Amino acid sequence: MHLLDPDDPRPLVDGERVCEAIAHLPDPETLRDWATRFALLADQTRLALLLCIHHAGEICVSDLAAATGVKDSTVSQALRLLRAHGVVATRRDGRTIHYQLTDDGLRALLGQLPGVAEEPVPSADHRHRPA
Repeated sequence: MHLLDPDDPRPLVDGERVCEAIAHLPDPETLRDWATRFALLADQTRLALLLCIHHAGEICVSDLAAATGVKDSTVSQALRLLRAHGVVATRRDGRTIHYQLTDDGLRALLGQLPGVAEEPVPSADHRHRPA
């Protein structure tokens, strides 16, 4: 497979490896989309929220704030950005808004992070309910 630009003056050590690398680059739009996803993950608060949503399932702002130790207003602001980028979606239950992860690519990525315990999301019948 030869994907090299014949007019490129740069010397190559291994043209076949360069062609292999080029063949596996996504189109520019897909690359831009992934760069945006990674930028969303680059903030510690947003990453913590996404991990909580990924592992706990549908969860509300106050519960996310309790889980992460972050103020409700900060959680809401971060979730607004994640929602604007289509990473999370909401479901209203009366006055409570629950957030869920909608981006399958991020879901797969979050599931692969080392050092994070992978446990199934508990069913509604087995969730901890305060007395």
